Amino acid sequence: MPGFVWYILIIIAGLSVLAYFLQEKFIFKPEKLKKDFQFKYDIPFQEYFFEISPGVSINALHFYREKPSGLLLYFHGNTRSIKGWARYAKDFYRFNYDVVLVDYRGFGKSTGRRSEKQMLNDMQYVYEDLKNKYGEDHIIVYGRSMGSGFASKVASDNNPRYLILDAPYYNFKKVVQRFLPFLPVRLVLRYHLRTDLWIKKVACHTYIIHGTRDWLIPIRHSERLQKINPGKITLIRIHGGGHNNLPSFDEYHNFIRDILKY
Repeated sequence: MPGFVWYILIIIAGLSVLAYFLQEKFIFKPEKLKKDFQFKYDIPFQEYFFEISPGVSINALHFYREKPSGLLLYFHGNTRSIKGWARYAKDFYRFNYDVVLVDYRGFGKSTGRRSEKQMLNDMQYVYEDLKNKYGEDHIIVYGRSMGSGFASKVASDNNPRYLILDAPYYNFKKVVQRFLPFLPVRLVLRYHLRTDLWIKKVACHTYIIHGTRDWLIPIRHSERLQKINPGKITLIRIHGGGHNNLPSFDEYHNFIRDILKY
């Protein structure tokens, strides 16, 4: 085998090792908050801590109405914390819905060592706690970008009223392969988030919102998801929408209104 081929293989092997051990620094971009940080918003809210196990606490914000029509459980993307994501609560709150946003391990005030299995278990714990207070037929699970995988898994294991996915991926491996096609992603990646498998088990109707100009997660991801079960998955295309600007389009808000007011 020519020397330059060995050289290339050594480089790929070295990058694969680095990717395996350092991938969390590339996947997750959390904002960390001190325990005594005080949230401030102009609509009523409560702060929760879901005590999963010793050393593991999941922080959440609950924006509440006096007589809500239901609850929307919001799983956010891979950046920031619920401090910033909470601004989107108004999009659902104005239609008389309570909104709960949760931070994953290592985000905001949430604690605990991360793994895909543990994070999925955390979100199931939160859902089970909430369904004791709200009937499942009044719970909508919403997943934004990275959060779409967690939302799909929760919806597949439970019976919420609807599942809404905002700029979702077919599965997380497909996203990584697009940017790192030369790495053996299947062997290196520790977060697979198989939306494509979980969505097959979702009993409720699923609504997918995706921008046609999303460069980070192209709309073909959602088109492939919709083909899995076209009778139970509706795809709403936001023409001209990117990955981070869908709430700036009237079509997005019209869709949210139509779903929550139905």
